[in-house]
Amino acid sequence: MNRRIFWCLVIPALLATGLAGQGVRQSARPIGFADAIQEFLNQDKSSPPPQGAILFIGSSIFRQWTDLKKQMEPLPVFNRAFGGSRTWEVLHYMDKIVLPYKPRIIVYYCGSNDVDAGAGAAEILANFKAFVDKVSAGLPETRIFYVSINKAPEKKALWNVVDEANSLIRDYTTHNTKLGFIDVNPVLFDAAGKPRLELYRDDLLHFYPPAYVEFTKIIRPVIEKAWSRSH
Repeated sequence: MNRRIFWCLVIPALLATGLAGQGVRQSARPIGFADAIQEFLNQDKSSPPPQGAILFIGSSIFRQWTDLKKQMEPLPVFNRAFGGSRTWEVLHYMDKIVLPYKPRIIVYYCGSNDVDAGAGAAEILANFKAFVDKVSAGLPETRIFYVSINKAPEKKALWNVVDEANSLIRDYTTHNTKLGFIDVNPVLFDAAGKPRLELYRDDLLHFYPPAYVEFTKIIRPVIEKAWSRSH
């Protein structure tokens, strides 16, 4: 076998091996919460949410927002946040609990659990970009707002990752008029720059109801403005 033929055979094989390895790495992240997703699907059959409304999606910070509808009324909001989800899980399930609803506005909170799982800022950004790309392909008029990963005391040792992820995503959203970034971290700190511990539950990660009152003050005006422009 001459040298040219040898390399023509070997190089494609090496490339294929490398790509396969990348695929293994990308799919190595665990996918959970199948039961929670099935519960949503059951709800959709018995009491489907309105089409073209405002979808809140993400992890437990939103899942535990029990007064969301009341605090956002009369805006037509509904919540499909689940478990302690990570960005790759929201991406995985979006064909079931995002796209079918054809929301005009999506409010997205996810990434905090990614940080705890060891994901870097670049991976969080990449997963959010993939989410945006998929929404844009099927629902090109839909607005998407990313709510900042909160700098919870529980993950103080990882605040540098949180800050980097928020910075990357904030920058990404500035280049697309369909995207926005909503920073809730300012209300989680006092005038001295210390975390407002009274807002946090014992785990120093999740929130008591007064925190959601603070979130409403920041998120609602942004969503109201976007909703009025969508009609």
